[in-house]
Amino acid sequence: MKKVKALVLTGYGLNCDYETHYCLDSAGAESQRIHMNQIIHEAEEKGRGVLDPYHILVFCGGFSWGDDHGAGVLMATKLRHHLGEALERFLEQGKLILGICNGFQTLVNLGLLPGLEKDYSPRSVALTYNDTGNFIDTWVRLKVLGDSPCVFTHGLDEIELPVRHGEGKFYASEQVIKDLVENKQVVMQYALSTGEPAQGRWPENPNGSLLDIAGICDPTGRVFGLMPHPEAFNHYTNHPHWTYLKEIHKRNPNSKLPKETHGIKIFRNAVQFAQAL
Repeated sequence: MKKVKALVLTGYGLNCDYETHYCLDSAGAESQRIHMNQIIHEAEEKGRGVLDPYHILVFCGGFSWGDDHGAGVLMATKLRHHLGEALERFLEQGKLILGICNGFQTLVNLGLLPGLEKDYSPRSVALTYNDTGNFIDTWVRLKVLGDSPCVFTHGLDEIELPVRHGEGKFYASEQVIKDLVENKQVVMQYALSTGEPAQGRWPENPNGSLLDIAGICDPTGRVFGLMPHPEAFNHYTNHPHWTYLKEIHKRNPNSKLPKETHGIKIFRNAVQFAQAL
């Protein structure tokens, strides 16, 4: 079986690289955490082919450059200038790109999302300040849209993941929102306990995102960005109700504790897809 290689970019305030690396390895990949400056240095010799050894590229969460000029703005500028052609080649090869939280913000600033009509250059959506004006750290319920082409969410329906951000409100023009819906590029929405979209209700929609959008993909489903953190749900004990689940199992030996979390499933979907590339 082909070994899937994944690259997790690190540096300049990104702080979710270890968890992301762990999830990729747990899902069957061979992942590497590499400072973006090292990749940029290697690009001086290898040019557009610097990302060729990898099948999955992950922009992880954190606070690149302290979000001083807007979340993900400086990281996107640096990568566009130094790795723009390499990223273009990576996309042409049909490989996978995942952006989580700050990584999602970077992808929209780069123009890699939403990639309407497979044009990966213009910036047409934004992730801006939460409506509350505050940083939020909580768990949310998410409705995964099954008709989306997203590779990463195959087989998922309703899931729970943590969010932690100050600039997570998904915003775009009415026409872009309409295009995303018609193209089935809306992958997941913040949801109520019933599983229905939150319809802007707080705290279920923690940031005021239009249409409760928590994640989108490009038209191919191979580029995916989301504000919630799948890498932060890599074991059932990460969940705030894990002691309750453990107690249920203790009192009913026939019950089963989760073997794999929704977070790991997202990474496993990517690895299994990449194995066929």
